[in-house]
Amino acid sequence: MLRYRLFAALLSLSPIGPLAAEDWNLAYDREGIKVYLSAVTDSPYQQFRGVSRMKASVRTLTDLQENLRVACKWLYACAQMRLLEVAGDSTWVYLTTNLPWPTMPRDIVVKVTTERLEDGTLFRHLSADPDKLPEVPGLIRVRRLSGQWIMKPLGERDTEVTYALQADPAGDVPGWLANRFVVDAPVVTLRTLRAVAERQR
Repeated sequence: MLRYRLFAALLSLSPIGPLAAEDWNLAYDREGIKVYLSAVTDSPYQQFRGVSRMKASVRTLTDLQENLRVACKWLYACAQMRLLEVAGDSTWVYLTTNLPWPTMPRDIVVKVTTERLEDGTLFRHLSADPDKLPEVPGLIRVRRLSGQWIMKPLGERDTEVTYALQADPAGDVPGWLANRFVVDAPVVTLRTLRAVAERQR
């Protein structure tokens, strides 16, 4: 089984992205998952930050991210995901989305930069790189996206996972419609990732 140094998620932050916001509001707190939302300056689209504690090691979680075939199954609205390039600590991943009607299918080229801290915490910084590939007919290219995964070990098999995301879906999606799904994306992603990861124990 091929494993890639991936990104694993869809859509938000660079060092000054979503986590830098100060006006986070708790929008969801159930099933061991908390989701916070915040407005974005000069954008109708909200950003999210989802947090969940998982009974799995950082290694297990990163393995599930780096196996792109598996990652696409737990990542919200992912239709296809494939590796484009690996260079040092950076990886480029191409993915297509399968979003609820009436939105049209999108595709995204995501640059993922991995950073490891001395305490074992793993950061994955996500950013859009829309010109890495020519646009594909029939798909709307997402051109603005930044995000971050943070996996902080709390024990040998206990990890706090944070998934933050900010994106402009492009095309003709009004803010009110896109914001209807802004809680679903982190909840579904974290819930499914946790279920898969905890079965690996």
